[in-house]
Amino acid sequence: MNPLVPPAAGDAFRAGDLLHVTRDASVQFIHPIVFRVIRVRHEWQTYHGWLWLDGYQVDDRGEAVLRRTIFVRPAGLRRLTPAPSVTPKQRRNRGPVVSGVDRRTNGPKYPV
Repeated sequence: MNPLVPPAAGDAFRAGDLLHVTRDASVQFIHPIVFRVIRVRHEWQTYHGWLWLDGYQVDDRGEAVLRRTIFVRPAGLRRLTPAPSVTPKQRRNRGPVVSGVDRRTNGPKYPV
């Protein structure tokens, strides 16, 4: 199985997508990089078949090393991993926040 998956026609990039960016995407990438998408800049006017992406260049360990905005052809990008599915976290209702009150005893935190 090839880990480099070209995007399907009309497939949108999403926050969290990990992309392999090479010279096929833009001539500026003589040395390929791995790029984690923050967002696609749809509001910026551009040439047909090109787009702006905000994100982070990542190293071999997957750590962000440089924030970048890149101008690329989507057809030249290869998705390394699918975007993570977003699942809402379970939140506990802790009640109102009251300054200076000890939650365990409902009394003052600091005796007067």
